[in-house]
Amino acid sequence: MLFKHSGTKEIHTMIKKIYQFYLDGFKNLSPYARTLWVIILVKLFIMFAVFRLFFFRDTLKNRYSTDEERANHVIEELISQ
Repeated sequence: MLFKHSGTKEIHTMIKKIYQFYLDGFKNLSPYARTLWVIILVKLFIMFAVFRLFFFRDTLKNRYSTDEERANHVIEELISQ
């Protein structure tokens, strides 16, 4: 068996070791690598937060007032295609 059941203290210790491993790795990055990570994180934020606000509005919630109406619309769209 790959993993055996451990107590919560062992799991907490393992998570703490993994966190410490990544924290040490990011602390030892070069300034160039840190800049690249900042760029990546900013791009991810823009993609998931900003784009969602402007391009992926909740049209079902705006068009239909109840969950039943929304479900019926989705079913009709799936069947008609």
